[in-house]
Amino acid sequence: MRSCKEQRQQPTSNKEGSRQRAAVKPPGYAGAPSSSLAQLDHSPRADQNDLLEHMLARNNMLSAYKRVKQNGGAPGVDGVTVEQLQVYLIQHWGTVKNQLLTGTYKPMPVKRVEIPKPGGGIRLLGIPTVLDRLIQQALLQVMTPIFDPEFSPNSFGFRPGKRAHDAVKLAQEHIQQGYRWVVDMDLEKFFDRVNHDILMARVARKVKDKRVLKLIRTYLNAGVMEHGITKDTVEGTPQGGPLSPLLANILLDDLDKELTRRGHRFARYADDCNIFVKSRRAGERVMATVTHFVESKLKLKVNRDKSAVDRPWKRKFLGFSFLSNKQATIRLAPKTLERFKDKIRELTSRTKPYPMKKRIDKLNRYLMGWVGYFKIASAKKHCETLDKWIRSNGNVSEPGLGSCVL
Repeated sequence: MRSCKEQRQQPTSNKEGSRQRAAVKPPGYAGAPSSSLAQLDHSPRADQNDLLEHMLARNNMLSAYKRVKQNGGAPGVDGVTVEQLQVYLIQHWGTVKNQLLTGTYKPMPVKRVEIPKPGGGIRLLGIPTVLDRLIQQALLQVMTPIFDPEFSPNSFGFRPGKRAHDAVKLAQEHIQQGYRWVVDMDLEKFFDRVNHDILMARVARKVKDKRVLKLIRTYLNAGVMEHGITKDTVEGTPQGGPLSPLLANILLDDLDKELTRRGHRFARYADDCNIFVKSRRAGERVMATVTHFVESKLKLKVNRDKSAVDRPWKRKFLGFSFLSNKQATIRLAPKTLERFKDKIRELTSRTKPYPMKKRIDKLNRYLMGWVGYFKIASAKKHCETLDKWIRSNGNVSEPGLGSCVL
């Protein structure tokens, strides 16, 4: 394959992912902490058991600030932008820090936005205020070293040094080793259904600072604002905040450990889990027992319509599928190609009055990102076909379009 610059991707379709980034992370903005942030008051390094003090330590807060600035994103319900965060902190950090230390800090509700799913329906995304993104990022940075080292090596979503490609390659290894049936398990509205009590019990296994536990609980209960109306959140971890992916992995680590205890071969990326077995009968048995575990122990819901026991080459995993040969060659899933064409039609639609140069730039950026993610697939012929399709059916025929091929 001829590779373009690789971009870090989420396990969503590119169409959906681009809309999420447009809502939460406007393109083209990045920044770094200013030296004027030295005005922020931080305590000396606290005792190792005082996690809240570690979170509020100067170096950790500066690192969190830098990450929030780099990520950019839309403002939350208070209207404060990422660009205004520094001035806001200089004016209000003393009060906010005191509230965090005394356990009286109250996060603001997240702004609820709806992201259309490629296959129909919507995904609910929450946009916290930039201040809450900063605090959550600081929490994430001190909690990740506590939890991540003990997560399963078969878990790849939202973890340092791991990515979707690793999950797909592990799935390929399982198939090559003779596990040629897959239990493809879909968790229905996972991020919206997380049970707060069960999640907090698992967080409390390793976090002993009660102030941090209380702070996490307040974020879970902060509520959402939709069309100007605030609604309570009695379950779920709204997607969009820095802390939600770690909390999801903390909860699903119980599933990983159960699968490992039973000796199963599996690969999981967030709530997308594939378990590999040697026969349909074994797969149906695993589907039944694991579904019971997920629904009775974790209080989550398995989507029976989207879950199945089938051959891996008849299913998709993170946008990929496999050939039925012994090598289990990685290929593009059919729906991935459909979504690609839908996105190209959207970018080249004559109903959108873009200047041709802007249209070409947007198209090439999308192609670079798409190829960066799907380059591990054997897809040279697909890309040659898609390149011709773009020129003939994509409403544009300028040089340079479709030039990024696998």
